[in-house]
Amino acid sequence: MNDTTTTNPNVPGYLRGVAEDFDRLGRQLARASAKNAFAAVTRIAVERVPSARSASITTLSHNRFATAASSDDVAREADAIQYELGSGPCVDAIVEHTIYQPKDLATDERWPEYGRRVADELGLRSMLSFRMNLEETTLIAGLNFYADEPNAFDEQDLAEGLLLTTHAAQSVMVAHLRERVDNLERALTSNRDIGTAVGVLVAQHKLTRDQAFDLLRIASQNTNRKLHDVALDVIDTGALDVTPHGR
Repeated sequence: MNDTTTTNPNVPGYLRGVAEDFDRLGRQLARASAKNAFAAVTRIAVERVPSARSASITTLSHNRFATAASSDDVAREADAIQYELGSGPCVDAIVEHTIYQPKDLATDERWPEYGRRVADELGLRSMLSFRMNLEETTLIAGLNFYADEPNAFDEQDLAEGLLLTTHAAQSVMVAHLRERVDNLERALTSNRDIGTAVGVLVAQHKLTRDQAFDLLRIASQNTNRKLHDVALDVIDTGALDVTPHGR
């Protein structure tokens, strides 16, 4: 029998706090873009893990690492050193799909140059780095926590970070997919309007559909306007201006 809740009366409160914060994160991300979703995650990360001085999210796209969001400039600078060196806990956590928890960066033999630099230049001594599972996007990402003291993160921080990483990844994917849906809806609307404009030109000028579409493209090029905007004018007025507009 699992009697954790009876031996540790703080567990129900802790779990309730996790649930409430995750609900709050979900509300913050509900209307956020993918970029803003990353920023919301880093804000909540430092709240949920009080041992952390800073938090950041590293992304990997087209073989290039970048900091998508950070709670402060210290985290951003610590990330940048890893990108410069091509090695460090957050870089390796992403590449190796694992979790890294260096207890003392100043003496950790896995990243000697990185550890020395962040300790000397930024005063950082310990980290937690998790890879975020963003399967439905083109991004690979990782959540990083930084602390000033050696061995700053305990097992509860590790569990908290893992839960936050999992939930955050789902929220970011929702935001990313919502953007894709919005873009597709805009594209469909634009295509329908262009198709309607083509129909207007075909009916008025006895053109083929290809000829009508070519005229729309010529008008777009000559007037330096988006094809969709030209199409809307045709729908509204029935007229099409293909005269080059110099300036």
